[in-house]
Amino acid sequence: MSTSNAKNPAIRKFIDVQKALKGASYPAAKKDLLNTAKQNGADEEAMEALAALPEEEYANPAQVSKAVGNED
Repeated sequence: MSTSNAKNPAIRKFIDVQKALKGASYPAAKKDLLNTAKQNGADEEAMEALAALPEEEYANPAQVSKAVGNED
């Protein structure tokens, strides 16, 4: 049985969201994060995860990651 993180959907989503936000400027509003992700060619799952975030300003990538992790 494999315990690789790459097979864990939550970990994969977390990584995809961080890749999608490469180059983002913080603090950033949700709409800014969505725009950055779109410009970076984010996949549908990453875009959905960002779209599900609360409408607030995010101070740094860690805050975004925490919010993405709490959406489930």
